[in-house]
Amino acid sequence: MAGIDEDGALIPSSSVGNNKTWVELADKIIIEVNHWQNEALEGVHDIYYGTALPPRRVPIPLVRPDDRIGRPVIACDPEKVIAVVETHAPDRNLPFAKPDAVALAIAGHLIEFFEHEVKIGRLPRNLLPLQSGVGNIANAVLTGLNQSRFETLTAYTEVIQDGMLDMLDSGKLRFASATAFSLSPAAAERMNANMADYRRHMILRPQEISNHPELVRRLGCIAMNGLIEADIYGNVNSTQVMGSRIQTGIGGSGDFARNAYVSIFMTPSIAKGGAISSIVPLAAHVDHITQDVQVLVTEQGLADLRGLSPKQRAALIIEKCSHPDYRPMLQDYFRRAREHSYGQQSPCLPGEALSWHQRFIETGTMRL
Repeated sequence: MAGIDEDGALIPSSSVGNNKTWVELADKIIIEVNHWQNEALEGVHDIYYGTALPPRRVPIPLVRPDDRIGRPVIACDPEKVIAVVETHAPDRNLPFAKPDAVALAIAGHLIEFFEHEVKIGRLPRNLLPLQSGVGNIANAVLTGLNQSRFETLTAYTEVIQDGMLDMLDSGKLRFASATAFSLSPAAAERMNANMADYRRHMILRPQEISNHPELVRRLGCIAMNGLIEADIYGNVNSTQVMGSRIQTGIGGSGDFARNAYVSIFMTPSIAKGGAISSIVPLAAHVDHITQDVQVLVTEQGLADLRGLSPKQRAALIIEKCSHPDYRPMLQDYFRRAREHSYGQQSPCLPGEALSWHQRFIETGTMRL
């Protein structure tokens, strides 16, 4: 926490997350007060206490990312508090890599897509509230948006990272709503030193509000998330390398992908120096089913999958998103699957579909 007010309420710090729920349900509470956090954080938070289970559930009164619907502090029963620990330490985060050519190419394809959607009237000129996952690719896309012609953008997302901070500095981003910061050490220092200025352009909410599926759908968010691999039908694996080694958690990507106005997933087309193709015949693990994936982007190109049949999706993903080193292999697999599969809705050769992953495990590469 950033502090405790005179009534015993808790002033959250740079992360709200699920603290409200934990404080409500805990029998005993140890409070950490971090004096590194800028006092100007007070008032940035919006802690909503109106959620309830049926039949007492009522609509959450939020219709814009900058709406305030709650309190700036977390209520806390002083009788639960058994200790207060004082610290003075910055948040622990790794620096983001400078966007490389691959990341910038992905960003370029997305900017072109947004410009097209605006031109034909499917998106407004200032787009819709942005959600961005964490990572170097997501940061590169935000860098691209910061250099684009779009103005007065807003964000309704889970975390604010370096790219959004840069957009706030430039004025491209008018307002950001999130539940926490995920900043590089340098950006965290910058944010903390200038919090009195940033606080006018952001809100930190409990995660049950920042990631609320109905709110994401109501606001019409544009969801942009990374992935480990996608198969030719658009099923996305966000968490497990080769289907069994966990690399990361799913985070809030599922909350946003299923409910977004436009659901976008992005990745470099290859990994491990080309030993792994990010586009495969069949994902070894699925976090986001094909129905929740509308746009797929790699540095090779962008596949707009909306309204397409499974076979149309496969052909487009292979053509637009796969790496040239793997494209002939995917085309060959898809041709044979159409000829010899059990059915023709989503042609698949079960005995071969995961052989790419097995080949990597055995030989260190997916290449033949």
